[in-house]
Order: sequence, then C-alpha cells, then structure tokens
Amino acid sequence: MEKIIEATISIFSISAIRYFILAGIPFALFYLLIPDKLGKFKIQQKLATKKDFVREVWHSMQSTLVFSIIAAGLVFTPLRQYTRIYTHINDFPIWYVGVMLLLSLIIHDTYFYWMHRLLHHKKLFKLAHLVHHKSTNPSPWTSYSFHILEAITEGLVLVLIVMLLPMHPLTILLFTVTGFIINVYGHLGYEIMPKGFRSTWAFEILNSSVHHNLHHSKFKGNYGLYFRIWDRVMGTEHPDYVKEYDRLQAHRFNQIPQEGIIRS
Repeated sequence: MEKIIEATISIFSISAIRYFILAGIPFALFYLLIPDKLGKFKIQQKLATKKDFVREVWHSMQSTLVFSIIAAGLVFTPLRQYTRIYTHINDFPIWYVGVMLLLSLIIHDTYFYWMHRLLHHKKLFKLAHLVHHKSTNPSPWTSYSFHILEAITEGLVLVLIVMLLPMHPLTILLFTVTGFIINVYGHLGYEIMPKGFRSTWAFEILNSSVHHNLHHSKFKGNYGLYFRIWDRVMGTEHPDYVKEYDRLQAHRFNQIPQEGIIRS
C-alpha cells in the first residue's frame, strides 16, 4: 500500500507540473502577454473570468489525482498482470511505439465520443458533465476540468488501452502528453491552424479548436476528441461548424470584418 501511495504522489506531482506547463504557457501567451495582437485568433469575443480559471484549475487538480490513482493501480497492483505493459523496449520492434501511440489515440477518440454522448444524457449531464460545461468559453485550464465521476470515466480509457495494446511506459507517457496537448488546443479559445489546413485532407478528419469550442458554446454536437470521423458518421457534427471555421479564418486573414466571428 505504501508503494502505491508513493507512486500516486509521484505521478500526481509530475502530472500537475505537466498541466501547469502545457496549459500555462499557451494561457500566458494568449490571455496575458499578447491577447491584443492575437485578437483575430479569438473564437468567442467575450472573455472568461478569473473565477472561471480558478474553478477550472481546482477541478483539473482533482481529475489529475484521479488519473494518477488509476495509473498507479495499473502498474503497482495485481492489475498489472492483466495488462500488456512491457518494460523492456526491445521486447517489441521499436516502431511499435509509434504504431501503438496512433492506435491508442484512435481507441481513445472512439471511447471518448460514445462516453461523451452518454454524459449528455439529461440525468448524467446534471450529475457530472455540467462541471465541464460551466466553461462555456473554454481556456487551456478547462482541459481537465471534470467532475470527479467524469474524471473516473475519462481515466478508465487507460485501463482499456493497456489491456488491448502492448504498451511500453514510454508509449503511455507519449499517449498522455499528446492527448493533453491536443486537449489544450481544443480548449484554447483561439484558432491557430494555418490558412492552408482548410484545403487539406487533414481538415476532413481532424478536429480544430473551433470544432470543440462550438460544443462548449452550443452544448450539442461535436462530441469527438481528436477526430471528426464519429461526428460525421453519426450525424452529430454541428451544422455550422465548417461555416464558422471559415468565418474565423477569413477574419484572421483579413477577408471579412469581425462581425462574422462566433458570438455566444
């Protein structure tokens, strides 16, 4: 038990530092240092408040603790024997790291889409998911701002992944860091994709900050995490997404006035 507690504290400490660095740097840049120069990148013109940021950080720390407990349980309890975690990098070809990372993101996106839709059920929404949706105008701090019940549900995806896929600790680390960075981008409140992204195949597959921001401002549709695929297949993508994305990008590149930008 002592080893599990020590591992949980260690994982929590590292994860908390990661949260404040990976969410804090873009927050400082976009919200504190040069927000005026980046105004054309802003999706919603209204501003979140300091009270919102404090609430988001508080819930994010709770979520980080939940994720740390789950991770420690997988590695330092008898649950380990039911996983496919391997410790020697040469047990599998080195390319497994990249392939398993991609597969873990695909599994996570599928898990998240259906879990997210379930959390929007009227009763579950009020019980748990409402905490996250208090951030109608999200910021990087929103990324882990979950009710503790939602945090448990979110964190259980790691259990599924390590039971299905051979995962080296390095791959698990890359999965959590990559997922968090994408999550920060989705909650950034600013669209930073380059102009050319719109005309690539990637636009048809990948989510953008506008995509997830619409979910926070409208509460329905755009349930996917990394990809647009499930929303498009299931018909749950917000009908105004492409139009709003195009409006914001046109404003960024001086093609339309600011009035065309999303307002809530």
